[in-house]
Amino acid sequence: MTEKLLQYLWNYKIFSRFDFKNTAGDPVEILDFGKWNTDAGPDFLAGKIKINGVVFAGNIELHVKSSDWIFHNHSIDPNYRNIILHVVFQHDLEIPELTAQNIPTLELKDHIDTAVLWKYEKLMSGTQFIPCEQIFDPNKIPVHFHESNVLRRLEEKSAELEQSLIQFKNNFEAVLFHSLAYSFGLKVNAFIFRQLAESIDFTVLNKIRQNRTQLEALFFGTAGWLDKPKDEQMEIWKREFNFISTKFNLPDLKFRPKFSRLRPPNFPTIRLSQLAGLYHQHQNLFSKIIRVTKAEELFDLLKDVKASEYWDNRFNFGKISSVDQPKNLTKDFMELIILNTLLPLKYTYHKHHREETADEILSFYKNIPTEKNTVTEGWKNLGIKCSTSLESQSLIYHFKHSCEQKNCLNCSIGFKLLKEPSHAR
Repeated sequence: MTEKLLQYLWNYKIFSRFDFKNTAGDPVEILDFGKWNTDAGPDFLAGKIKINGVVFAGNIELHVKSSDWIFHNHSIDPNYRNIILHVVFQHDLEIPELTAQNIPTLELKDHIDTAVLWKYEKLMSGTQFIPCEQIFDPNKIPVHFHESNVLRRLEEKSAELEQSLIQFKNNFEAVLFHSLAYSFGLKVNAFIFRQLAESIDFTVLNKIRQNRTQLEALFFGTAGWLDKPKDEQMEIWKREFNFISTKFNLPDLKFRPKFSRLRPPNFPTIRLSQLAGLYHQHQNLFSKIIRVTKAEELFDLLKDVKASEYWDNRFNFGKISSVDQPKNLTKDFMELIILNTLLPLKYTYHKHHREETADEILSFYKNIPTEKNTVTEGWKNLGIKCSTSLESQSLIYHFKHSCEQKNCLNCSIGFKLLKEPSHAR
């Protein structure tokens, strides 16, 4: 038993019986269990109890053992002067000051189903894919579970985007560019790519975007790759970068993206060339994204994007590869861009202006195939259906925010699993 679990059981009234009595044997009727207080002070505020025909209103404090009142120094804390009930799992010590003030102590150990304690122990001690794997039931997935998770994820992404919009004076096109750069960088280069993008004044990119060679020169030069050209094309990019730098007075910054731990198709050279291709191909990209109403239209915006011809038989500068083919965006990578960048930005743009925004964005997720990774496969092995990105994004989000952190007491699945064997009033 932990104090956190005891608070959880009290808050959700998960007890096997409700014939409560204080340690003196007097019946105690709980008229109001109080409001769970997650800040400093008593655990539950504004509770109400009835004992010996008298109703008391005030705060309720919970402990695993009665003696914790002393160990937590509540006796000298003025925040605990309005206590009407001391609730404990095990009564191991009379507290003189509580007795003197006629504050009853309620022991709960005989009111809590042992199956609940067993399940909680399994959750906390498990080392499997998810804490509740041994007692998991796919039928315990709450209604609208996936929609709720995806909307929470969108709200988190939206909060980040809104901070960027403040920083860049509500320029959605610029924020889109920075967000796309982050996604194109994948895990290894995400932050480096975003720093690179944020170092480029978006008005400069707009002025040169019709010239793909200059776009690539801007990206490659800012990355710090053009100091020592290895072939004729690199010489061209270097001349263009020097021209752009002088014309637009660019800062002398070098970001040095990483190649380690990446498969060649994900090398930063290829991804920056593809990003240049995207912005060369689409003028007013943000406006196009905002106007689309179907998932396939987003794929249409990305399907022809590829690295420049120089990269057909290369993955790095000056090194010819045996693989000779255009470096188009793959379907999986397009899905990543849509899910992690385009849909959160659409949601952010519309959410304050259109009531139906959430439903519209969720419909996009429902029409994009599921992602395939170790997390989604883990859920599938537990019997969870996962056929759309609404489901996969939800399950990935839930795994990261609840399962990995063993945050079972704040998990809607965990709530159902823990409550099932008890008979709450």
